[in-house]
Amino acid sequence: MIENSERRVVSVIVINEASVLSRITDLFSGRGYNITSLTVAPIPDSKYSRLTIVTSGSIRVIEQITKQLHKLIPVLRVYEHNDIVEKEMALIKFPIAENISDINTLCEAYNGKIVNIGENVIIAMVADEPQRVENFLQAIKRYNPKEIVRSGAVALER
Repeated sequence: MIENSERRVVSVIVINEASVLSRITDLFSGRGYNITSLTVAPIPDSKYSRLTIVTSGSIRVIEQITKQLHKLIPVLRVYEHNDIVEKEMALIKFPIAENISDINTLCEAYNGKIVNIGENVIIAMVADEPQRVENFLQAIKRYNPKEIVRSGAVALER
């Protein structure tokens, strides 16, 4: 029986100390699991950090990952998100010759805006659900983006 491999979002709360990230990524690579997106940030007013990991796998694979993560000493909590609010951000650099008004209108449709205009470039930002960010990146191709930087996903359960 072949199990479905689906996109999964896992949060890991860890003690914020050296080598924790390395040990977690080693766990994934050592078992042949791919990390699609990884975001790490300290939890305000604490000695902990939250890792948001986007991966894919069956329910069984995610259960195995969760069990292995719990065995790492600095890990306090591991959970797979079910009902979540998930966002991702992208910064895009356009040539100054492109139509600023059209770019701004498109950005606004994806919870974004123009954040900087320099002598030679326009820099825009969008922050939305990962699939909508992907849709935006497809839509802006006609404006000849020079560079695109995309963050990893961040997520919280409702």
